[in-house]
Amino acid sequence: MQKLSGEFNLTITVCHYPPGTSKWNKIEHRMFSFISMNWKGEPLINYETVVNMISTTTTRSGLKIKAQLDKNKYETGIKVSDREMKGLKIEHHQLHPKWNYTIFPQES
Repeated sequence: MQKLSGEFNLTITVCHYPPGTSKWNKIEHRMFSFISMNWKGEPLINYETVVNMISTTTTRSGLKIKAQLDKNKYETGIKVSDREMKGLKIEHHQLHPKWNYTIFPQES
């Protein structure tokens, strides 16, 4: 994020949902019932089937859902050192500072 911020001279604010609260994501929550109705009774045998079922979901009001499978491999367990953290130009918000913060471009 720090690289992105610097590369495009952007201030980036990040606000994460707390653990266990994805049900409060209004977009996800609003679409999930339609997705569930669309794949009702269909065996979800592989990723392609799941993505296709999500992608063909529509509502009477015209809502269309787009989905694609992300096949990238992402490293897990990456540790950020205290030194690296101190090098970030980051400001943690007062409310839930672990979940809400702003990253500023580095001054060159």
